[in-house]
Amino acid sequence: MTVTLINPDGLPKPDVYRQMSVATGSRLVFLAGQVARDAEGRPVGEGDLAAQVEQAYLNIATALAAAGGSFDDVAKLTVYVVDWTPDKMPLLGEGVSRAAAKLGIDPVKPITLLGVAALGEPDLLVEVEATAVLD
Repeated sequence: MTVTLINPDGLPKPDVYRQMSVATGSRLVFLAGQVARDAEGRPVGEGDLAAQVEQAYLNIATALAAAGGSFDDVAKLTVYVVDWTPDKMPLLGEGVSRAAAKLGIDPVKPITLLGVAALGEPDLLVEVEATAVLD
């Protein structure tokens, strides 16, 4: 495996993400923020945070497949959520879980979650960036 996920001793050990990834591959993939758009650019999940998270994760997997990789090669995710409040965590988790089930992956990665006022288009609730390492 190119990316090994670790919760080092001396740091908290969260269930929903890992503190660190150690990558040994030779090709870095920096994926632009993925949003709730299908292959034709049509909106997915208008007003539905879970559906938009799911689509963003599916788009990440599609992009990585085009580069010869998979979601398993993701070293780090950054998630931007419009008007974030902690009560949105279950919806975020639901979207991630649905994508993971469709993709057959373990979605637990090092992650940074940021609340933002808005994204590039008014219907977007979430945007997810990924960095991956491929051999």
